[in-house]
Amino acid sequence: MGMTMTQKILADHAGLESVKAGDLIKVKLDLVLGNDITAPVAIKEFKNIGVSKVFDKKKIAIVPDHFTPNKDIKSAEQVKFIREFSREMGIENFFEIGQMGIEHALIPEKGLVVAGDVVIGADSHTCTYGALGAFSTGIGSTDMAAGMATGEAWFKVPDAIKFVFIGKPSKWVSGKDIILHIIGMIGVDGALYQSMEFTGDGVKHLSIDDRFTIANMAIEAGGKNGIFEADEKTIDYMKEHSSKEYRIFKADEDAEYRRVIQIDLSTLKPVVAFPHLPDNIRTIDEVGDVAIDQVVIGSCTNGRIEDMRIAAEVLKEKKVHERVRLIVFPATQKIYLQALREGLLEIFVEAGGAVSTPTCGPCLGGHMGILAKGERALSTTNRNFVGRMGHPESEVYLSSPAVAAASAITGRISSPEEVV
Repeated sequence: MGMTMTQKILADHAGLESVKAGDLIKVKLDLVLGNDITAPVAIKEFKNIGVSKVFDKKKIAIVPDHFTPNKDIKSAEQVKFIREFSREMGIENFFEIGQMGIEHALIPEKGLVVAGDVVIGADSHTCTYGALGAFSTGIGSTDMAAGMATGEAWFKVPDAIKFVFIGKPSKWVSGKDIILHIIGMIGVDGALYQSMEFTGDGVKHLSIDDRFTIANMAIEAGGKNGIFEADEKTIDYMKEHSSKEYRIFKADEDAEYRRVIQIDLSTLKPVVAFPHLPDNIRTIDEVGDVAIDQVVIGSCTNGRIEDMRIAAEVLKEKKVHERVRLIVFPATQKIYLQALREGLLEIFVEAGGAVSTPTCGPCLGGHMGILAKGERALSTTNRNFVGRMGHPESEVYLSSPAVAAASAITGRISSPEEVV
């Protein structure tokens, strides 16, 4: 029996000719990632192991992004702790204020991950890098500690679901709409500990930013990872951003999948996930009259330059509704600067929005946009659990940047076609 993309990468990094679903294997790691919430715990465990140095100072990345700029004394102390550890260990990829970004946008932008890599990160959305044809997955802080010490990790080889994309999406349908559609179809546990593998002729119509968004939210369906078959767009992105050698792994024709799902992208509409799960979706024409108090555009899901451009296209020469607070979070300093040069930030500010330095901010109820009791937010982030953005009696709705921008203008969840 043949192997899937994920199985081939894992077999290669385990030094094995082949693996099958359910095998327990130990693999070599190309990158170990942590942030300001998870890295402090990992560092304490690393010190408990008793080793004096990390396995490779070039293959560790620590990005304080969740509470930066530091929101209080505790977050400042946490970042100080990981900063001092990074200096002590000589970790080369420590990115903070002025250099930092939201980790899952920053890591590929810095060229630290390419096709064929195995990446673990103490953050559930580490699965983002599958957009480039890498195996990447979230792990706990203790596994991060072991990874930093040994450069290896244990895995149970996952089963896989194959998603075959056909057709071309329409103007306002983005990667966010596609992955929300999938999660709505299979449920938040529909891919539990499985590899979500994306292929088909329709992939060529998806930008790299679309693919990052789709891979990012594989975990919202319970997936172990999401991964795209690398193509010319992937190669062009890697050549632009990285000097690392990449390797493209393609699934065998006789690879075994738990199921195969075909999706015609041309039939999809913009969708919105209602509280309090990402699978509670409705198409934009099924939403009804839902007034909102806040719109958030950004995060590791939708804070890339393409997202900024789409939001600006909708908001240009328009005004944010008087009852709505619009907060825009470019995902990295580079994206921020590009948006500045293209005049996108000016559009946001003139529309009545606020533009923030790169940070996770309100996505996890961190800071810079917390919701009060009874408030509703429409957000381009990835989770809408109870209390996710603040008060447990607030509500979070998820959408694409296009829908979010349009809704900021009308004051209720709206299609971009209503305002453009």
